[in-house]
This record gives sequence, C-alpha cells and structure tokens, in this order.
Amino acid sequence: MPRKALKPSFEQALGALKAHGFDVSPYAGVAGGMLVSKCGVAAVIVPSTDKTEPVGFALHPGILVRGEVARLLDRGYQKFIKTSQYELPATAAQLHAIHAFTEELKLLSGGESLYNESLGTTSDVYRYDRLQSREDEPPRTAQPWELSDGH
Repeated sequence: MPRKALKPSFEQALGALKAHGFDVSPYAGVAGGMLVSKCGVAAVIVPSTDKTEPVGFALHPGILVRGEVARLLDRGYQKFIKTSQYELPATAAQLHAIHAFTEELKLLSGGESLYNESLGTTSDVYRYDRLQSREDEPPRTAQPWELSDGH
C-alpha cells in the first residue's frame, strides 16, 4: 500500500533548506518572501495558498546577477539570462546549476517534481523570434451563403 508523503510546513521547509546549506534571508520586494540561494542560483519563495504545496514561488529559480534573481528566457534557438539591466546568453554550467538547485529545492520543500522538468531546465518565459511581430488574424470575410445585415 503506498504511503502518503508528508508535506512540511513553510517554516519546516525553511529549516530543512538551511540544514542543507541554502542561504535563507528575507526578501524586501515580496511580502512574506524569503530569498533562498545556493551556488550562485536563487529563488524567492512564499507560503503557498494551496494546501497540497507548502511553498510557492514568487520568483522562479535563476542565476544571481548583482543581487537580482535573473529570469530564464527561451528564444527558441538559445536560452538567455535576463535581468532588469542585462540579457546574457546562458551557459551550460548555468543551466545545470539552475536545474540542480530547482530539483533540490523541490525535494526539500515537499514540492512536486514533474517528469518534463526532471529531464532538464525549463524556462518560465518563451519568446520565439518568428512570433515576435506576428500580427493579429485579418478580419474574416463573409461567405456568399451567409446572411448579411443589408439583405
């Protein structure tokens, strides 16, 4: 018979993260948010409103660039590290670090690890260059068999 996995509370998750070498400090940008970092990668976590998940992400895991958690941006042909001031191409070492950090964070905080996320690093923003300036669909023309207002 399968056992139910015990979900830790937010404070228990923070204690487990500290015990495993994560740096945990309050984050001023989000009410109740805690900046969790390790090996140059960080995320901002908050108590989750969902009963099944004790921890929610205010800022998803990303590389720390000058004290700011950078977002991982996917442009189809390459992933980029994006901050408010910089946009840099992501290296393989950075992607491996983000992936390892995310998996360890989910394991220790009682989060759910999904199959597609365990295969590699997933981005939280997808911006493909072919879709960037695509216009809206043109208005549909009336077909001869459809009734119009004038007839």
